[in-house]
Amino acid sequence: MGKASKDKRDIYYRKAKEEGWRARSAFKLLQIDDEFNIFEGVKRVVDLCAAPGSWSQVLSRKLYIPSKLNPECRNGDRPLIVAIDLQPMAPIDGVIQVQGDITNARTAEVVIKHFDGCKADLVVCDGAPDVTGLHDMDEFVQSQLILAALTIVTHVLRVGGKFISKIFRGKDTSLLYCQLKLFFPRVTFAKPRSSRNSSIEAFAVCEDYSPPEGFNPNDLYRLLEKVGSPCGSGDLDCSSAWLEGPNKVYIPFLACGDLNGYDSDRSYPLPTSADGSYRSLDPVQPPIAPPYKRALELKKASSSHATAVVDMDSLTLS
Repeated sequence: MGKASKDKRDIYYRKAKEEGWRARSAFKLLQIDDEFNIFEGVKRVVDLCAAPGSWSQVLSRKLYIPSKLNPECRNGDRPLIVAIDLQPMAPIDGVIQVQGDITNARTAEVVIKHFDGCKADLVVCDGAPDVTGLHDMDEFVQSQLILAALTIVTHVLRVGGKFISKIFRGKDTSLLYCQLKLFFPRVTFAKPRSSRNSSIEAFAVCEDYSPPEGFNPNDLYRLLEKVGSPCGSGDLDCSSAWLEGPNKVYIPFLACGDLNGYDSDRSYPLPTSADGSYRSLDPVQPPIAPPYKRALELKKASSSHATAVVDMDSLTLS
């Protein structure tokens, strides 16, 4: 698919390039902020699964750059932003990059060290697995990624802080909601307008971090397993089936974004210049070390080898 056809199909894809965002997902965090005001009073932020960096860009533009342009704000008072991902990404102004695993508690120690022993006010996570199209499987793997992110959250988030994470809605969403409610009194599942209606994607907006009394982060998974059992102990099947019927859980759900804004599922006409032509913009920042890079190199080498064989056959025949 060419650039022009993709630009026309997705207005947020085009707008992201026009406004200098690395990915259209930047609009999702902006629309969540418009609804929940998540950046108010925030000085320390952690961006999990950050690459290619669109959410880190939002954090930089919303928090770091305004303080940088404020002559009264000293260096020590500026917001601190730490981005974590297994993949490296191009630098962003005011963002400290950590190449690490969000399921490893040692990564949390690195983050706290960057915060000079303090804890974060906000943790965001836009990570997702490679989707298969099998919704039940995708939902399960995504929920496990969120619970893995809690490994970092329970170590680095201050009491009263906020956690924003991508989710996939499905039959076990109520179980994930109950697990998040163990740590956050207010949990809302939100759907930004820039998120396609056809997608099962939504975002868990968790506010006022309040871990259980006497909670030890090392006991995280043992505590989460108990939520899956009707009696809270014993046979830990970690199933959400018992959350139906008389035990049914109703999850707060909110659509974010201006209803008069762009529709992510609609195709818009391409803006044209004076001569009636349209010039597609290049991506703001292509991945610097994508996981598919090796596959592309092998494909290119295979193609070159096939071309060489064809040329040799032609010489033989002639």
